[in-house]
Amino acid sequence: MTVAGYGLFVALMVAGYYYNITFVQLGLIDLGTRLVGLSETAVSMWMAALALCTLVVAVATGVTMDRRGWSTDLRTKLRLLIGVVCVQFALTLVAPMIRTVPAFGAWILIASIGLGVGFPVSFSLAIDLVPAPDRGYVAAAITAIAYFLANAIPLSWSVDVFSNLMVAAMAPGILVLAVLSFVRVDQLDAILDTLRTQHKTYGIGRFCHGEPVRARSLAFVVPVVLMFGVFFIDSLGFLRIIDTPSLLLSSWQSPELSTRLFIAVAHVVGAVMAGVIYANYSLSRIFLWTFALFALTHVMYTSDLRFAAVFPTIAGDGTSILNPALYAIAVSFYTTLNFALWPDLSTPETIGTHSAIGIGVAGWLATFSSTALALYFQAVDLTLLSHLNVVQALSLLLLFGLAVGLYARRMVALARGNGGASA
Repeated sequence: MTVAGYGLFVALMVAGYYYNITFVQLGLIDLGTRLVGLSETAVSMWMAALALCTLVVAVATGVTMDRRGWSTDLRTKLRLLIGVVCVQFALTLVAPMIRTVPAFGAWILIASIGLGVGFPVSFSLAIDLVPAPDRGYVAAAITAIAYFLANAIPLSWSVDVFSNLMVAAMAPGILVLAVLSFVRVDQLDAILDTLRTQHKTYGIGRFCHGEPVRARSLAFVVPVVLMFGVFFIDSLGFLRIIDTPSLLLSSWQSPELSTRLFIAVAHVVGAVMAGVIYANYSLSRIFLWTFALFALTHVMYTSDLRFAAVFPTIAGDGTSILNPALYAIAVSFYTTLNFALWPDLSTPETIGTHSAIGIGVAGWLATFSSTALALYFQAVDLTLLSHLNVVQALSLLLLFGLAVGLYARRMVALARGNGGASA
């Protein structure tokens, strides 16, 4: 029964995350610029509006789930989820037909509602389906599968291609969710009845040591702030990298299958490493690894750009495949952490609110903020090297700040221990 729960959770989260990293993040840019005719700046503003609306809807949904007891009702969550998937299916189907700005704006608004409801509902399934000791490994599996598919499958980044693929993939998913949500068969009911009671055993998160973690406590606020920093750095750097043809065509959009497979495998390696570290070490370890990897990644990118500027004949036109591969490992680290962290900071009574705040603030608000900053950089014609220098400085600052904070906390703990011994 536990294996069935793992399979259901992994399948749902892989599908949802693959949808977000392909259709939402990449397809909407193509839709807005190529089909609707908006500038990249205007599309970025609409994407920021999507992020902000999603945050508001997610928090409202999460709070409602906890207050009404939906967070501990598996069937209710499955029914909410099928509603979300049906809305997204319809939006995905009609997206390539949009040609006007009002239609694009309406699409963004409806999509934000679906995403805002979907995040707390899907993340709250962890308390029903995955025991706390295994969440790191399950999160690694979700990350590895989603990113491997996104990078290894040769797709052009166009809304038409993404729409056709996602419609074909979502149709059977809707059927499965409909059966789980509404069909009453004895064998199926027995399985769901077992799964729906598992939150009593699995529901207490790994980091709720003896007492629940409250949303206003440092134990929750600090991880939210750190995850905000991770998402912000990733988005700010990636927005400029994918806007640079020489960097994009030599990595994520390379015509060479071997290059894309190399990046896909790097994602898998990063996810496995992150899952092992998360499951066996403290939360601070994986944050340190994540910030260190991002810092190293952007140091490599900026070093290559400086070298090419000083020695153009030696550097040539090619870019190192190691840079996007290391970037992929860093992304897999924080994505694995993101899937496991919010359930592990929650109880069955707080999972809706905590996952909504965590994903909404650390993910969507960070994306909104970094998009706004990227727009400013674009408006002042900041060069590629200068843009990535800012990202590099931020990643190094966060790495250094986290290391100093952990050192200070350790010194305070030792001081209190010695004081207690002396007394």
